[in-house]
Amino acid sequence: MNLYIYDKTFEGFLTLVFDAYAHKAFPDRILGDGDLLPLFGDTAFRVVTDTSKAQRVWKGLHKKISKQACGMLSVVFLSELPNNELLLFRYIQKAFAAPQSIEVNFADPDVLQCSKIYRKVGREAERMRMFVRFQKTADGIFFAPIEPKYNVLSLVSDFFTDRFGDQKWVIYDIKRNYGLYYDLHKTEEIVFDQLELDLQTGKLSDAQAAADEQLFQSLWKSYFGSITIKERLNPKLHRQLLPKRFWKFLPEKQ
Repeated sequence: MNLYIYDKTFEGFLTLVFDAYAHKAFPDRILGDGDLLPLFGDTAFRVVTDTSKAQRVWKGLHKKISKQACGMLSVVFLSELPNNELLLFRYIQKAFAAPQSIEVNFADPDVLQCSKIYRKVGREAERMRMFVRFQKTADGIFFAPIEPKYNVLSLVSDFFTDRFGDQKWVIYDIKRNYGLYYDLHKTEEIVFDQLELDLQTGKLSDAQAAADEQLFQSLWKSYFGSITIKERLNPKLHRQLLPKRFWKFLPEKQ
């Protein structure tokens, strides 16, 4: 059984694909750095991320499938689902072997599964665009904690940069412990050594929040309540459109 270990980056995964073809040993299992390794019976290959190898695989894929299909693979990678890398490897393997593009061959279970995951990740990214709520900090930066099901932060970066280009902001994924910071000029990835945040409510402490933050949250809750038509409430549909896992980050739900 062939085991491959890599750094859990997309570039690292593409390097893994290159190495698997170079070794002529396709993976039966793929693990990330830090994952628990099996005790017995596996031939292990440790992948060192190499930009040139990754680019060769990526360019090769663009010759076999469309630009949109390549983009789909990078989005599917962000799902972080179990055995996700093996699914993607099988898709890439079939793409290289086929005489024509496989991207619309939904009779193939791997093509169909990738398409389904792509839609799921896309829906999660759209929910981030709709449900992110910023809190103003004492130093004037707008801060929004998120906890998405999939690793979608990179998919919403351009949207928030364009939408809120006139203010400094941080969107932080507390599940994966990294975020994006926009300083009025550029958006870059950041990591906090320590995040002082109430993980149950998603709220900043009084010392961290701006003096008028509580007032604005109260005004927003009042506005939300005033436009609600009680006679048309549909709790079941509401939970489908706005899952409860988002509620702790929404002032109107507090």
